[in-house]
Amino acid sequence: MTSLDDLPIRDDLRGLTPYGAPQRKVKVALNVNENSHGIPEDVAHDIVRGVAEAILTIHRYPDREFTDLRERLAGYLGHDLTAENIWAANGSNEVTQHVLQAFGGPGRSVLGFPPTYSMHSILSAATGTQWVEGARDPGFEISPETVVREIERTRTDLVFLCAPNNPTGTGMSLETIEAAYDATDGIVFVDEAYAEFMPTGTPSALTLLEGRPRLVVSRTMSKAFAFAGARVGYLAADPAVTDALRLVRLPYHLSAITQAAAIAALGHATEMLAMVDDIKAQRDRLLVELPRLGYSPWPSQANFVLFAGVADPHRTWQDLLDQDVLIRDLGIPNSLRVSAGTEAETTAFLAALSGTDGALPAQN
Repeated sequence: MTSLDDLPIRDDLRGLTPYGAPQRKVKVALNVNENSHGIPEDVAHDIVRGVAEAILTIHRYPDREFTDLRERLAGYLGHDLTAENIWAANGSNEVTQHVLQAFGGPGRSVLGFPPTYSMHSILSAATGTQWVEGARDPGFEISPETVVREIERTRTDLVFLCAPNNPTGTGMSLETIEAAYDATDGIVFVDEAYAEFMPTGTPSALTLLEGRPRLVVSRTMSKAFAFAGARVGYLAADPAVTDALRLVRLPYHLSAITQAAAIAALGHATEMLAMVDDIKAQRDRLLVELPRLGYSPWPSQANFVLFAGVADPHRTWQDLLDQDVLIRDLGIPNSLRVSAGTEAETTAFLAALSGTDGALPAQN
């Protein structure tokens, strides 16, 4: 049988493995940070109506500029943004890919701060952009001083920051983002996939866009809007950035069905975001209950919790899977990550975890 080694694949792709979170049919799936609440029925009916209308003209190409969608996204984000500031694609991964295609590529490099979202380095490799690792502070933090030091040390063409960070849930100060922008002449890309789960009143990097044409802030509808299966991501930036992304996007890259579904969902933003408070409550419950079971959760501003103190992560992961509960083993020593689910799902996870012997012995 032919293998990859038998094909004339690019040399820089040899030995790499594709992104692949485990996909298992289980009763409680808390491994990929989905919104487990689902879409309310009345919202679903509106989305179906919008898609049905789009189907009537499906023989025509969709709006290449997805103008209505960009206007709706700008209205949702606020901060005096307009459609000219907005870009969208099939999930935030494609948004990130467009940024790397336009500003990265062979001979260019991007600075990231692991542990962070694994697709950042994977997409860098896919676009021929060198991935360079920067060091974090203790507790997975990145201070302004640290980000400047790492930028000056590496001198990359792009800087990727994840706020809140995945997989740790760590927040990031605006001062760190400002310091990063001032320390480089390149693109500063801030991934805010989990922004809606930040504590109330926490400022977004969107507030820094004015006067910073090299700053890009990425968002997604997958998490807060329960739209993971629809694949809609977007970013806000200076209009010159969106012009650059037009140079690398495929023609008509957002289908008419995708546009219609996203527009309908955005029309129910208030109702959709009502689920966020419930998810945040379950996240905070995990932060309280995990220490009672002998584990050490890291503070989280996202819809998941990374917890340490796991003697054998893979064994504990398997023990939970055997109980029909799926969480995520990311290869971080003595740690696992769990998404905040519904109240029932969180209860099931905690009950299953309490039945394992996965916690490290308490330190005296």
